[in-house]
Amino acid sequence: MGKQKLERTLADNEAKAVCRMLRTSPQKLNLVAASIRGKKVGKALADLTFSRKRIAGDVKKTLMSAIANAENNHDLDVDNLVVAEAYVGKALVMKRFQPRARGRVGRIMKPFSNLTIVVREVEESA
Repeated sequence: MGKQKLERTLADNEAKAVCRMLRTSPQKLNLVAASIRGKKVGKALADLTFSRKRIAGDVKKTLMSAIANAENNHDLDVDNLVVAEAYVGKALVMKRFQPRARGRVGRIMKPFSNLTIVVREVEESA
């Protein structure tokens, strides 16, 4: 027997990719994710390629994975893809301690983030 297959949560013209445990804060990652929301995938890839943010490489890798999922798994046309959603969630936070003056301690928080990118195929407007 086995489990029933889960229903697809996305529409037929959508594909997504998720990257978990990115070593950056959600606030910093959201700045990069906001810069590609709503753009065509070619323009978004170009923006991420020339971005000066360290995490832009990982965001680009996730976007390329979403494009590959759309092309190979869902038979969508790559030229008509748009970044429909790019959202960020919190993951764990590692707590580290740094000794300070007079026997005190300073907490160092090392946050991790999750990134989800959804691409959607749109019809070309004439």
